[in-house]
Amino acid sequence: MTQPEFNDQGNEEKPLDPAVERVQKKLRRLLAGSSLVMLAGFIAVFAAIFYKINSSSKQVDAASIARTIAIGANATVESVDWVDGRMMVVIRENGTTALLQVDPSTGRVLGRTDFVAQ
Repeated sequence: MTQPEFNDQGNEEKPLDPAVERVQKKLRRLLAGSSLVMLAGFIAVFAAIFYKINSSSKQVDAASIARTIAIGANATVESVDWVDGRMMVVIRENGTTALLQVDPSTGRVLGRTDFVAQ
């Protein structure tokens, strides 16, 4: 059984053939180029995420919100949420639940979805 050499005396590398060196340089350039493209892709993705987070948080000032919103006389408001600049109001009226889409500046009901049991 042979013993492996632990010193660097017998393991000197031979110089590469010039053709192999050219191929190696081309591969290094290709790797550097593809790495730059990948980095640019990551930057673009993170920039898009950052833009989406900051642009979707539109704040409505108190002066532009309507003072009154017309709901039924027997209705009670269960919850209110903001979605894309609209108020989503969940109300309970006469034992049924409904979702109202309200324009916050005018107080006008844009749409109503009634939840019914089947």
